[in-house]
Amino acid sequence: MRSMEERTVLVTGATDGLGRRVARHFAEKGATVVLHGRDAGRAGAAAREILQQTGNEKLRYHLANFSSLGDVRRLAEEVGSRYDRLDVLINNAGVILPEREESRDGIELTFAVNYLSHFLLTRLLLPLLVDQPASARVVNVASAAQSPIDFDDPMLGKRYDPMRAYSQSKLAMVMHAFDLAGELRGSGVTANALHPASLMDTRMVRQTFGYARSTVEEGTEATVHLAASPELEGATGRYFDGKREARADRQAYDEEARDKLARLSERLAGLR
Repeated sequence: MRSMEERTVLVTGATDGLGRRVARHFAEKGATVVLHGRDAGRAGAAAREILQQTGNEKLRYHLANFSSLGDVRRLAEEVGSRYDRLDVLINNAGVILPEREESRDGIELTFAVNYLSHFLLTRLLLPLLVDQPASARVVNVASAAQSPIDFDDPMLGKRYDPMRAYSQSKLAMVMHAFDLAGELRGSGVTANALHPASLMDTRMVRQTFGYARSTVEEGTEATVHLAASPELEGATGRYFDGKREARADRQAYDEEARDKLARLSERLAGLR
């Protein structure tokens, strides 16, 4: 395992909440930290604040709106041209939307931002994760809120509910981690998913629910544990509730359902 000062960590959704705090943690430890955001002003402000807090000058930010698969592809190209490897990829960006919207590509927006963008980004960045002598980790930030995907209506065109849209996108993140773990077994790259903490005190949670139950620090500790703890070296294809291994929704363990999701995702993302 590389020392922390030698590692490169990419965090999506790093301008606020959990992503920002996780990025700061790795900067404090001396890693090269790549922050993703969709707004240049907020991304620049986050990078400057983390630099001021940590003194770590190995900070970069890249912009992409995850409602656009074209933006995701551009982000992957930028990261691939700038860095020769990734040691940790933390797929964290997410939204909860009160009304049904569609992405620029005509995909239900919660599914597109929370899951499909990360599916595509991970696929495109696999060469940076795999082609290195040390092990790398993919961490999918999911949620304990998980709803089975109805493959007859995955885009919720017949009946939209904000929490169903959110919870099925988070189950998709777990299913993606399980599939990726199987695909990459033996490569040195591990893939896991977690529910970091319940209703963390973030802007998204406060705007949606009006209250919080846990701190961002709790979620940060769990996410960093999965992303960097030596005791989890080699652990893959697992789901964690905080720092404790747990069981996801049963659809996550259904190979036929995971295959349906993989084929749907490849088609929507334009991958063979």
